Amino acid sequence: MLTGSVPTTSTAFAAPDLPARPFPQHTTYQEGAILPNHISQQGLDDSVRSFYLAWKEHYIRSGCTPGEKYVWFEGTKSSSICVSEGQGYGMMITALMAGSDSTAQETFDALFRFYRSHPGTTSPHLMAWTQSRDCQSLDGSTATDGDMDIAYSLLLADAQWGQHSAIPYRQEALEMIAAIRREEINPRTYTVMESNHETPRSEDFYDMRSSDFMPEHIRAFRRATGDAVWDTVLDNNYRVFHYLQNTYSPDAGLIPDFIKNISLAETITAVPAQPHYLESKYDGLYNFNACRVPWRIAADFLVSGDQRAADFLAPINSWIRSTTKDNPDNISAGYDLSGADLPHRYFEALCFICPFAVSAMASPENQVWLNKLWDYIVDFKLKDFDYYDNSIKMIDMIILSGNYWAP
Repeated sequence: MLTGSVPTTSTAFAAPDLPARPFPQHTTYQEGAILPNHISQQGLDDSVRSFYLAWKEHYIRSGCTPGEKYVWFEGTKSSSICVSEGQGYGMMITALMAGSDSTAQETFDALFRFYRSHPGTTSPHLMAWTQSRDCQSLDGSTATDGDMDIAYSLLLADAQWGQHSAIPYRQEALEMIAAIRREEINPRTYTVMESNHETPRSEDFYDMRSSDFMPEHIRAFRRATGDAVWDTVLDNNYRVFHYLQNTYSPDAGLIPDFIKNISLAETITAVPAQPHYLESKYDGLYNFNACRVPWRIAADFLVSGDQRAADFLAPINSWIRSTTKDNPDNISAGYDLSGADLPHRYFEALCFICPFAVSAMASPENQVWLNKLWDYIVDFKLKDFDYYDNSIKMIDMIILSGNYWAP
């Protein structure tokens, strides 16, 4: 078991083992789910493989220490080369694409070692949220979304490669899940917090970033640990999401980037964040964080069939089809909670487009719309977008092609 250190390079390179669930998996999703049906399954798989090869070549970079790799945080003017969010994306992608990539386990292990070499200040099992060009963490705070994805990827790795590795994936996952529960789940509301730095004295103790709610990950944590607290986390976050949707966006069904003042006492209360709460004047609107919500909720529907997910997605699907007139080219890069376009945001942003495609998978009535979205997404070239858009596209293409599965 790794507790405070990572394997040395002399022991790190175990021979890769054949994955138990090689790509393509052709997963049977829940009843009512659809895939693009205007091209063959082989065509879907080939598009995913092709984009994966380009994505991996462009974004997987060698770290400053031999045997470590990171996902390149492209498209920023800051000094950061990596963020934990991207590391989580890369580790999930690599584990899911094993079988089409003979070096997937080697790559995954190198990404793992970089994560473990950059711990947050409060736990060796949470990742410091950003690293500089000399591979030093800029501060020791964490980002819950990155930690959730990394923990989930370790469960995927355990399902793929078992114990045939120098890294005990399952034990690492359990250690990380315990740290997430202890430091990134609110102990009073059992909602997901933004990072490990919130305490009852913090102004944002009862706040959350909407895209940190990953219900399908939470189910996997419940299965792996047997800890019933994850059931409460799942239920309470769904309650908050439905409350916000019904209260602040009854027509479009949208959720804001950041949510404040969450209470689950006798009645639920929660409010969209004010402008410039943390990142921009759009913090209380459907912007570059909340754009991931339809993907995260739809992934839960596809693997669990939870009616709460279906009910959440239905108004979003109806609204986006109506506001775009079933034309993907009319999807804007941001909306207010009424569903109106944000000003000066009429440009293609895959981080908005791809999650709407995954959301469309929840109902057969979206079949033609889904087919259009698939073609629209696949036609875009990697060189035309940055790390965030392309990484979300990569994960969502795996889902859209029917090759996503839960550990």
